[in-house]
Amino acid sequence: MTDTLFLSSSAIAGLAEPVDYVAAVEAGYRQRGEGAPAEPRTKLINESPPGMLTEYAAILQESGYMGGYTYSAGFGERDAWFMTPLFDADSGAPLALLDGASMNPFKTGAAGAVGVDYLARADSETVGIIGSGAQARGQLRATATVRDLSEVRVYSPTRANREAFAEEMTARLDCEVTAVDASADAVVDADIVITATNASEPVFDGELLAPGAHVTAMGQYNPTKRELDTTTIERSTYVPDLRERVMQDAGSFIHAVDEGAVDESHIHAELGAVVAGTAVGRETPDEITVFDSGGTGIETVAAAGMLYERAKEQGLGSTISFAPASEALTGQ
Repeated sequence: MTDTLFLSSSAIAGLAEPVDYVAAVEAGYRQRGEGAPAEPRTKLINESPPGMLTEYAAILQESGYMGGYTYSAGFGERDAWFMTPLFDADSGAPLALLDGASMNPFKTGAAGAVGVDYLARADSETVGIIGSGAQARGQLRATATVRDLSEVRVYSPTRANREAFAEEMTARLDCEVTAVDASADAVVDADIVITATNASEPVFDGELLAPGAHVTAMGQYNPTKRELDTTTIERSTYVPDLRERVMQDAGSFIHAVDEGAVDESHIHAELGAVVAGTAVGRETPDEITVFDSGGTGIETVAAAGMLYERAKEQGLGSTISFAPASEALTGQ
């Protein structure tokens, strides 16, 4: 039997700050750029009751971890559960099982922040954010660790939600966060634009993007949905988290291909290649860049490994046991 650490959502909640997630996820993407294996999500759809079962995985050999996410969403209870198994990348033994809900906005926000750090202009200081939920909070908090922000404008369709977001983030960050009445008001003249929605149609007009803007789009991983319009894709240096994912579920890019505006050669490089220095990122101050973040095992394993180490140091979590196949597959 092998002892494995179980970390509940409450145990994970206070283990790390956004800057810690960003450092771990940056290292993970660098390893991906140097050849670490990672696969796009596998998504199974159930019609009745309506729901989705998803998984994705990565091996970060340098960090010593491998694993991924398995999560369900929808179904009868109309909720979601996130399970994160973490394995030793040398022995293959299970190290931990994490209730991944608490880390979700932070590890996803960290991926967005790595995209900002490597693709946005170094002098970027204004943010327009569309969306006001947990993922929007995670994106903004992580972005604030890689750029010195002076102004944030937030839009979401429900006034109370965007105003609550602005009040909370102003208190948390060292800059003024203002709720605005239209997505265009958030986007115009913003150095960085973040979309964190579940929208089916584009949430802003790509013509509004200022020269030199960077866009982080993280709310879309469905071939029939898109947060970004074709104009944004066509104008941009387009960088996804995983190249293999793009024509599978990057709806904004797929729509642009279907409309004849771009083809697959428009994919500039994976984020990992830019982080590892095997591909260039931004080359000019006026260039518009897009990081399309649909979710991968890279940020998941990187974040889970970091949390596992911190939990071990602090003596947190409980122990469960797994039987290796050599013991369990006895045929008796």
